[in-house]
Amino acid sequence: MDIHQLRIFTSVYRNRSFSKASEQLFISQPTISEHIKNLEKGLGCTLFDRLGRRIEPTNEAHLIFPKAMQLIEDMAKIRNILDERKRKIKGKLLIGASTIPGNYMLPLLATQFRELYPDVFFEIVIADTRKITDMLVNHDFFMGVVGADMEPKVLHYESFQNDELVFAGAPKFFSNLKSIEEKMYTIPFLLREEGSGTRKTMEDFLRKMSIKLKKMNVVAVLGSTDSVKQALKAGLGTSILSRRAIKEELENGTLTEVRLGESMQRSFYIATHKKRTLPSHYSAFLEFLKN
Repeated sequence: MDIHQLRIFTSVYRNRSFSKASEQLFISQPTISEHIKNLEKGLGCTLFDRLGRRIEPTNEAHLIFPKAMQLIEDMAKIRNILDERKRKIKGKLLIGASTIPGNYMLPLLATQFRELYPDVFFEIVIADTRKITDMLVNHDFFMGVVGADMEPKVLHYESFQNDELVFAGAPKFFSNLKSIEEKMYTIPFLLREEGSGTRKTMEDFLRKMSIKLKKMNVVAVLGSTDSVKQALKAGLGTSILSRRAIKEELENGTLTEVRLGESMQRSFYIATHKKRTLPSHYSAFLEFLKN
């Protein structure tokens, strides 16, 4: 017995007719008859006496009709409750984010989302991609935005926005250089920490260019994009980092970029746990990000 069978039963009961129930529900009459037979079989009783071209409800039908109506009404109320909840998007959105999306993308997107749904508020936890990924795996967040898909067996990843990494530093480091090897093996170079999505993308790119990281003149390992940017501006060395992070510095000439082969493109990803169901306000934010 299911709710669909009960709807058919109540229609037949009220109309005292299979054909009229068929017209009311837009279901063929043979299908109506089959559902009633299955319901009678499941309940172990006859619900309608077939009297030639008309039918009459049995005592059992009279007994269960009000209960069936109550169940149908309760199901409608459940749907209304869920629909109402979907319409009322509110609550706390705890989002894990790696450095670039956390600092340069999500603040604007959070502002735009709150203009649509003013009853939500955000808490954005920023760490490197590895840490955010581990926290998603351990169910500390429902959702994260990260720079690499490190746990595809456990987490679901959706491509979010693209980014470009650039080789940059103070102008003094890029004068009178004759080759890429000279640029990469002699100039002081700054690295992001292990677990950074930026570092992983950079290492993959250097590997494709046959540039050995171990031979580079690494003078510092820093724990955030902003610390790398500040070190570049102070003249500590050069690095490969997101164009988003140093857009203003490149425009005003504080920092200079040098092309290394092909453009270093990467994607950011919206990550969610494959075994978790998103609450309605998280689902709404996910759709907002995707669109």
